[in-house]
Amino acid sequence: MRASPISPTVDFSAEGVQHGFLRLPYSRDDSAWGSVMIPVTVVKNGEGPTALLTGGNHGDEYEGPIALFDLARTLKAEDVSGCVIIVPAMNYPAFLAGTRTSPIDKGNMNRSFPGAPDGTVTPKIADYFQRTLLPLADIVLDFHSGGKTLDFLPFCAAHILSDKAQEAKSFDLVSAFGAPWSMKMLEIDAVGMYDTVAEEMGKVFITTELGGGGTATAKSAGIAKTGVSNVLKAAGILKGSVEATDTTWLDMPDGNCFSFAEDGGLIEPLYDLGDRVKNGDVVARIYPVGRTGVAPLEVKAKMDGILAARHFPGLVKSGDCVSVVADIVD
Repeated sequence: MRASPISPTVDFSAEGVQHGFLRLPYSRDDSAWGSVMIPVTVVKNGEGPTALLTGGNHGDEYEGPIALFDLARTLKAEDVSGCVIIVPAMNYPAFLAGTRTSPIDKGNMNRSFPGAPDGTVTPKIADYFQRTLLPLADIVLDFHSGGKTLDFLPFCAAHILSDKAQEAKSFDLVSAFGAPWSMKMLEIDAVGMYDTVAEEMGKVFITTELGGGGTATAKSAGIAKTGVSNVLKAAGILKGSVEATDTTWLDMPDGNCFSFAEDGGLIEPLYDLGDRVKNGDVVARIYPVGRTGVAPLEVKAKMDGILAARHFPGLVKSGDCVSVVADIVD
């Protein structure tokens, strides 16, 4: 396989604090020899684990970039044992556009792995993470939230894995993150995900969903900033003690967690995030908008639990996820 076209302006083996870019050549109408310049910070001090911290995997999710741009400007080498690699906006073109996918090639970064060095911009970035950055890492924290189309209870999460030692280390870091909610997470489709390739490489991988609606709040940004600090402390990379917080554990046991719209229209939510629901409860109504006098479509929960996520915009399309219900783990 050919080498990656991305060249870093930082040295991942050098001691100290470095701020630079992952430079990806991108020839376009307004810049024949142009580049996509992805900001990166590396903080290294002596021996210890390496943490790879990423946000902006989807460009309309902001808690991760807020926490990581802040960490990049404040983290000092003398407070670190090991190495911290910070990429606040993985899919940098999508981040600048405020869109889930790249405006260049419509690539969804979190469905583009393992990527390709001779692909379009998004798979080229994925390939660089797959073959260069992930092999350097022991711990991976990838921030997400609901973007413009979903809203979540603020949780940190890891996946159920066949390697139980790897799974236990991941859930230990979820606990350390200290979000109000902690999730044993189920993916609808894990093919092509950053999570999946990191876990297949044996990395301790955790992620988040910290809100949604295409914005951040003071609360959600604060959870992200405290959480990343706690993870680095729990891993022995950052000096200091983990900030004690209360968390409630949730579980997404199977596909019955999800409810989808079978038709489009105006959505009326009947439960709010955190509300308890029962199997068969109508969690939302979808009103046809082409004419009046038509009965709404009812969307029902398929299990008992609490509402952990919901569709955010007022209009919904056929096939959209309307709600996610999770179990509370005793």
